[in-house]
Amino acid sequence: MKRVLAALVAVLLGTWALGVLRALARVAPELRTPRLVISFAWLPLGVVPAMRARMRQDTDVPPGVEVTGRSADGVPVLVYDDGSRRTPSGALLWIHGGGHLVGHPGMDHDLAGRFAAEAGVLVVSVDYRLAPEDPFPADLDDCSTALSWLQDHAGELGVDPARIAVGGASAGGGLAAATVHRAHDEGRPVAFALLEYPMLDDRTALAKVPGGRGRFIWNARMNRRAWTAYVGRPAGDPGVPPGAAPARRPELTGLPPTWIGVGDQDLFHDEDVSYAGRLRAAGVPVELVVEPAMYHGADANVPHAPAMRAFRGLMVTALRTAVG
Repeated sequence: MKRVLAALVAVLLGTWALGVLRALARVAPELRTPRLVISFAWLPLGVVPAMRARMRQDTDVPPGVEVTGRSADGVPVLVYDDGSRRTPSGALLWIHGGGHLVGHPGMDHDLAGRFAAEAGVLVVSVDYRLAPEDPFPADLDDCSTALSWLQDHAGELGVDPARIAVGGASAGGGLAAATVHRAHDEGRPVAFALLEYPMLDDRTALAKVPGGRGRFIWNARMNRRAWTAYVGRPAGDPGVPPGAAPARRPELTGLPPTWIGVGDQDLFHDEDVSYAGRLRAAGVPVELVVEPAMYHGADANVPHAPAMRAFRGLMVTALRTAVG
């Protein structure tokens, strides 16, 4: 029996290793790192809150950019300003990622600071509440409150209220889309949406992923568990609350011009491409960038890789063109 079990384990490990190697072969060499074999997919959700402090790592703020903590009507935010923007300037409400479960504004110091320095805008980054302690709509409420604060205090902040964008990465990209939707519905529209590999559709958690996508950083199992914790019911359930999954929104007409960027090895590739197509069909100007051989979060994982510097540069250019 022991020999049978040992043989079975060897087969399973061999199959897993072969799958990893095949997936790794589809990743650009400059984006490969030993961290790709680390997975938190089996981490019990109950320990996530306790681990947040251990996982908290700030990136470096670019030289010359000042970061100030503020309260946006009770919601903590960080404000990034490089001091050289011409006022009134455009602005970006930025929303960090983390699957609705982890993350903090400091993880995006480098990117938010780059937006401020290179796009010539004021950046406000939201420190929103997280699931599972605070499930939907807590984080969306926080982001919407921060956006309203930015709009209402535009004059004080040296911002043109007609040139405010909302953006985010991963779960933050999904929240950015949802925040834009709510602002549109409430008659407080924004000028632009900047969505970096956004987490838009809980139904992806149940779909068969073609081509081996989604093997690294954020996989199907993690996606399924995160959505379930966030919406309080199984991912893909017909009763998912309206507004929680932006891809479920039936009407997209009238939304602002949108930039969407995603890697072709990202679990969210298909849902992001589909959302871009639906926006276009609704008459919304869309720029879709599909980065070859890029997995989810690669730009944060290996930010100094030339391809990832260029990928982020496309976001800076899109933002500067739209509201800078």
